Amino acid sequence: MNRPIPVAAGILIRRDRILICQRHHSDTYGLEWEFAGGKVREGESFEEALERELHEELGIRAEIGAEVFRLRHRYPDRHVEVAFFRVDRFRGKPRNQVFEAIAWVRRSELATYKFLEADGELVERITRGEIV
Repeated sequence: MNRPIPVAAGILIRRDRILICQRHHSDTYGLEWEFAGGKVREGESFEEALERELHEELGIRAEIGAEVFRLRHRYPDRHVEVAFFRVDRFRGKPRNQVFEAIAWVRRSELATYKFLEADGELVERITRGEIV
């Protein structure tokens, strides 16, 4: 069995809203929603990867908070292990640099978006107020 691809993702929080990102239409699973982040490179920690990814994708310098959720999911073409971190402190205003769209949404609105399959349980738990 292949080892899962390590991925770091951030749950960015601003007051009562959470930042979600829509995958670019040309990407695998295009137009589905996710939390910002990406693959962990060789020699990086999950936190270092997330800090780098948030700068590349959103142009911010983030202070990575606590890990709040971790999952493993097998897609038809890949197996991932995703660590999600709370991010409520960052410098700069998040700007869409790679996504189809980004949006600040209320916790109660998350379930109305079509998220990546792997994010389903996390979205449910955030909506119920169990996480972040």
